Parts: sequence; C-alpha cells; structure tokens
Amino acid sequence: MNDFLAQDLSVYHLVAGVQTPPLALPLSPAALLSLVRSQIDLLIEQKIAATLWVKLPPGKIWYSELERYQSAVDVPVVIYNCQMEERRKGEERRNRFLSPVLNNQVIKLLPNRQLQREYFFIILSPQFCSLILAYRPIKRRRNPILKKVTANKSTPLLAINTVEGRVVQQVLDGIKKASTAESSPIVPTDFLCPSMPESTLMNQLLVKQIQRQDEINLQQIKKRTAKLQQQNQKLFNRGKAKDDYLSNVCQELRTPLTHMKTALSLLNSPTLKPPQRQRYLQMLNSQCDRQNSLINGLVDLVNLERNLQDTTLEAVSLADIVPGIVSTYQPVAQEKGIMLAYTVPTELPYVWCVAGGLRLIVINLLHNSIKFTPSGGQVWVRSRVQGNFVQLEFRDTGIGIAETEISKIFDSFYRVRSGTIDESSGPGLGLTIVQQLLWRCGGSITVRSKPAEGSTFTVSLARVQDQPVI
Repeated sequence: MNDFLAQDLSVYHLVAGVQTPPLALPLSPAALLSLVRSQIDLLIEQKIAATLWVKLPPGKIWYSELERYQSAVDVPVVIYNCQMEERRKGEERRNRFLSPVLNNQVIKLLPNRQLQREYFFIILSPQFCSLILAYRPIKRRRNPILKKVTANKSTPLLAINTVEGRVVQQVLDGIKKASTAESSPIVPTDFLCPSMPESTLMNQLLVKQIQRQDEINLQQIKKRTAKLQQQNQKLFNRGKAKDDYLSNVCQELRTPLTHMKTALSLLNSPTLKPPQRQRYLQMLNSQCDRQNSLINGLVDLVNLERNLQDTTLEAVSLADIVPGIVSTYQPVAQEKGIMLAYTVPTELPYVWCVAGGLRLIVINLLHNSIKFTPSGGQVWVRSRVQGNFVQLEFRDTGIGIAETEISKIFDSFYRVRSGTIDESSGPGLGLTIVQQLLWRCGGSITVRSKPAEGSTFTVSLARVQDQPVI
C-alpha cells in the first residue's frame, strides 16, 4: 500500500465496509476497558496463548491488563504495540507503561489522520480470534470566543466487538499494509483466523463480559452513593448552620426585649424615685438603640450575602478612603483619651475590592480598635506593599483577645469576653461582614493578639496589576 492510501486507512471503515458489518455502539472508556478485561479473563482461564495486536488509549491501566495476561500464561506471549510513526508526547509517555518483561514489539504505522483517533485490541490464536475497536468521531462545535470550529472531546467512543474471522483477518491485513518497512511482524503468513470460535468459548466469553459489566455497575453505584452522601451531608450542614443562625438571631433579639420589658414594669411602680425613673428610661433608650443596631446589622449582612456574588470589583486607592474615615473617628478617640494616627502613602498602588467594600472594612476594623482600647491607649492604621498585595494594618493597645477566641471572632454575633467593655453593645456582625467582603475580592485577614497587650488586624488586598479571578 502506498503512503497516500496508508494515510487514508481507517480500521473502523474497514470493519464498517464488510458485508453485514457488526453493530457499532457508543461506549464510555470504562465500558471499553471492561470488554478488554473480559477477553483477557477468557484467555487466562482457557490458557490460550495468543498473539495480540494493540493500539490502546494512554494510561497505565490498559497496559496493566497486558501484563496480567503475560504473567498468567506459561508460554511466551507476543504483543505488537502499534504506534504512529510521528510520535506525539502522549504516545511517548504511553510506551513507558509497557513493562520490559513483556514480549513487546513495536509496529510503526505510517502517518495517518484516521488511525490517530482509533484504538484496537486484536487477539489471534487457532482457538479464538477477536477484535475490539474504538473510534472517536469528530463532532465539531463552534467556539464563540475563538470564532472557529473545534472538536468536542466529550463525544463518546463508537466501539465494535466481533469474533468473526473474516472481519478480524481483513483488519489485520490492513494494519500490516499500513506499517512501515522496518516493522517486521512475525505472524506466520499462512495464519488464518477461525471463522467463529467454539460455542463453549463464546458462552464463557459472555459470562466474563456479564461479570465485568456487573463490576462496572457496582462501581458506578458506589460512586453515585458516595456523591449522594456528600450532597446530603452538605445539605445537612447548611440546614444546621441555618438553624443555628436563626437560633442566634432569636436569642439576640430576645435579650434587649427582655431588658425593655423589665424597665417598663419597673417604671409602673408608684414608689419610683426620679433618679430611678431616669435610670430605667436610660435603659429603655440604650436597649432600643441596641435592637435597632442589631436589626440594621442583620439587614446589611443579608443584603451583602444575597448580592455579593453579583457585585463587581473596582480599583480603589487606600489614600482616597482611609484618611477621611480616620478623621471622622478622631473626635471619638479624643473623647476616650486615645491617640489615633495613620500612615498611608499616597503612592501606594490601587487595590481590587468590592464596590464600596473598602469603606466598610476600614470602618468596622477601626471602630473595633477604638472600642476595645481603654483610655490612654493608642491606635495606628498603617499600609504597605507586600509582594503582590497591599496590606492595611490596624494595631491597638487594647484589651487583646485570648488565643482560644481568635478563631471565633469572625462568627456572627460573637463578642469578645471582657470585664471592662460593654459586651452587649453592637450586633457582633462587623468582622463577619469584613470577612465576607474580603472573600469576594480575593483578599484575606490575619489576627495577632494577646490579652492586655493589644491586637493587630492585617488586611491583604490584591494589587490592580495582578488581576484577580472574578
């Protein structure tokens, strides 16, 4: 056969062109492997010494079946490993899967566009001949980005399995003609495939195929069961988290209501003195403020979680945001006797953040630093470039956080336990909101703290030159 004809050779077309061709069925790679294994099982059980012609998909699992057959048969087994003459990287890797103990001989095939997409497994013996053929048809689809047609790799294989001697012989003759001149197959020239195997062998083959298919079905059932269990566990965890969240919300809303109801009942006392009345009125006012703060925080958090995924990122400058917020908190810090300062160089690169998110991050972290720092303390806000990120640091000399509490402070409604700070103030959602915003823009936050020594919260945001994944 000349080179031109060899380039057009297709084993699949050879089989499809015979009179009354065998039926081609779409198969997955797992089902194709099952066919190969069932026939090797038959060869091993019947102790048939056969010659194999193979062109298999890449992967050690395929060639491990050849090794299994070679090690189970007492007589030497000849395996012709057919490869395209112009080897690709995948084919070179595939050769490493063939063990040196195998009686493996390489048959180089002339360059061929058709055979490149075809795989076959041929068994030749006086008792039993078989052909397993797989062909991946080109199902083209248009790529809207590249504006060109590309092959769809998810297209299932078309597979043919036949034991008809005339079909196997025709394919074998075609492969021999497509091989290069230096390839020298040692199959006897007078070898002819038996027209059909004995009925006993066919019955055994059918049994093996059913057994192997049962194995595939069992594996698929196990995979589906494991996947369903994982999905059920995720749903259970989400449901539990939702129940815990609702329970915490109800508890948080109940506490100020209880205080308000107590104050109202005490205000009805006829013997109440004016100082006591003023104290209970103040309690009502503070608890109303607390409940209003809690409700507003919940609304902000719900809106944030609902809309965060669709929120776009924007390039922002720390120098445009931080100084203004620090100036707003200066009167609060002075009233508490706290020194508040910041260092934000104007030449810092822009960072990526959720639209309006950087302002919320700075407000929440700065508010906490001032809140948990007693009179006479200090609060610093600093920023610097660190690799591909810009870091914004909030450091204070406040009450600090115990090591056992650091992992909990980002949980909703969690408040640091302290004997000097009013633990009932604030909804306990500020750090939760900060963490949600940083997750969306690819940033992060770290905490260093010791009780009575202060805390340092460090926010890292991606530089604009390093485009984040949106």
